[in-house]
Amino acid sequence: QLSDQQKMSESPLSQFREMYLPPALHPLNKTLVKGGKWKDVDSAQEKRRSFLQDFCKKYNSRKKLRTHLVHLVSRIYVEDRHKVLYCEVPKAGCSNWKRVLMVLNGLAASAHNISHDDVHYGKHLRKLDSYDLKGIYTRLNMYTKAIFVRDPMERLVSAFRDKFEHPNSYYHPVFGKAIIKKYRHNANEEALKTGSGVKFKEFIQYLLDSRRPVGMDIHWEQVSKLCYPCLINYDFIGKFETLEEDANYFLQLVGAPADLKFPKFKDRHSSDERTNAEVVRQYLKELSKEERQLTYDFYYLDYLMFNYTSP
Repeated sequence: QLSDQQKMSESPLSQFREMYLPPALHPLNKTLVKGGKWKDVDSAQEKRRSFLQDFCKKYNSRKKLRTHLVHLVSRIYVEDRHKVLYCEVPKAGCSNWKRVLMVLNGLAASAHNISHDDVHYGKHLRKLDSYDLKGIYTRLNMYTKAIFVRDPMERLVSAFRDKFEHPNSYYHPVFGKAIIKKYRHNANEEALKTGSGVKFKEFIQYLLDSRRPVGMDIHWEQVSKLCYPCLINYDFIGKFETLEEDANYFLQLVGAPADLKFPKFKDRHSSDERTNAEVVRQYLKELSKEERQLTYDFYYLDYLMFNYTSP
């Protein structure tokens, strides 16, 4: 099923030849890691790496997925000084990761002084698809590639809360209006005009609709389609659930300055309770049993690849 969907979403740019990157697992270079406190983090890292590799071998044994190189690397940010590639997964610490990349790159002195708008709209960081073919291949082969993921349901609920439960000049008029128009019977004029007040159940109806009134969005797209973890050999797999220690261990691995630590602050809506398992449970109560199952099925590959337990 996924390969059919991927074929449909392939870029028509014929000058980018199709490619396949075998999921070879290279040993992590740990020569820059100082101190013995990283033993448990390192052990968890090796388990995640080998788990993903085993999954990809099984998954790719029937048919090798092929997709265009430019599409494959379109979510990957480049930091040339420390030779880092970071694939952006929204709602899994990506704002603070981009701040860290800006500091590593010499664009800012501290991660704490960079605004949300600067991070997301400042165009300070280059993406891998902006390089020529040789530049892309060289970096994919030589740089340390990192991906940070999150429990799929938590990530989904976090995205909904962020985009639909707070004023938003893009998601309400673009997604909200279309969702309310299609899935809310007897919607009032105000809701149809502003697109505000989308309910979680309506959002899920949109997500599961094969004829969505508006397209997908990176904040709730599957990680398997954002970062292609079976086609790109990620050297490091961080998890939002252990974000701080994973991130700080990764910074040691790539030789970051000793005083650079991953920021702890919540990027936006800092007074809101963080989305956790209990918060997710409350939202899932709004759905029917069938809707819950279909939502899980939608993120099935993400659950499998990163060894998350089904809710």
